[in-house]
Amino acid sequence: MRATQACIRLDNLAYNIAAVRRQLTGGTRICMPVKADAYGHGAAPVAKTALQEGVSFLAVATVEEGAELRAAGIRAPILLFSPALPDEWEAAAAAHLTPFISDVGEAAAFARAVKRLSPSAKQPVFLAIDTGMGREGCAPKDAVELARAIVEAGPLALRGTATHLSEAEDAAWTETQLARFRDALQAVRDAGIEPGIISAANSAAFTAYENAHFDLVRPGIMLYGCEDTHLKPVMEFRTQIARIKKIAAGEPVSYGRTWTAPRDTYIGVLPVGYADGLPRALSREGGRGGEGFFAVVGGARYPLAGRVCMDQCMIDLGPSPCAALCDTVTLFGDAPALRAAGLARLCGTISYEICCGISRRVPRVYETRA
Repeated sequence: MRATQACIRLDNLAYNIAAVRRQLTGGTRICMPVKADAYGHGAAPVAKTALQEGVSFLAVATVEEGAELRAAGIRAPILLFSPALPDEWEAAAAAHLTPFISDVGEAAAFARAVKRLSPSAKQPVFLAIDTGMGREGCAPKDAVELARAIVEAGPLALRGTATHLSEAEDAAWTETQLARFRDALQAVRDAGIEPGIISAANSAAFTAYENAHFDLVRPGIMLYGCEDTHLKPVMEFRTQIARIKKIAAGEPVSYGRTWTAPRDTYIGVLPVGYADGLPRALSREGGRGGEGFFAVVGGARYPLAGRVCMDQCMIDLGPSPCAALCDTVTLFGDAPALRAAGLARLCGTISYEICCGISRRVPRVYETRA
């Protein structure tokens, strides 16, 4: 197996799910997003562990992602967050996915697909309401019309109603979204239609707004433990030292000669680069840029030396290195390494992009430790 690996700690995932469950009351359930290959963690293994630990729903972004979970033997409800194209509705119905429906045309198209496959079937769907994200969902004023179209469609069953909160950090805006959502829900009820399972809270809203928990919460990034919180990181990105080279003071390292050794030192060559998901933006330029990033070897921290290459990068081991050939190198994970969120801050991005960016050529190794 390759020296460069993404270690997936399923015991940490179980810990995080238990921590979230302890904060829920009144029978509120959990939907775990496993889209984008479970944020780079591996959809099927993560989904199976999540369901074993009490998660009730899974969620994907594409029909293909849902079909892959079904092929892996998963029978739990799977929500389809993103819109399907007209020629995908039949595949969505065949995989028994529960789509978020945003308009009457989508409801009709999905109903036709379900009817073609099984005329007597009742396929569950969620009514999506756009309260300010500007993406999926009908306008709140159109919620009754869409709810009626769903319940009158014959093959469809209104399983739930959902919205998505765009900026939980802004309390006033979030409360505006929640007020719009509640008003739309009440209008649906006043029309004599039961809106089903109510869902609004993503990770950010889960922690800040208990009044947004409703019946089903959808915490994504927090269950993966990528942020700097009390939860545990599920992914550890690691490699090994493949070569150690002695470099004289003033000698350059990597492309562009942007970094030169400030003193006689040893360089550790690592078989990992931006094609694996280590961002080139971390590159240390001229001994200045990238100084916030460090790789961890045996508990000691070592900075990058020069630009990250496609398949390799280099770290400065210092003039008297304690590290040795084949030593394990942690690029991100848990202390004393950076978490994915820390790496993301250095690159001017978010932890989602870091985890999703770990490429398919990096083996996922699943571990559960005592």
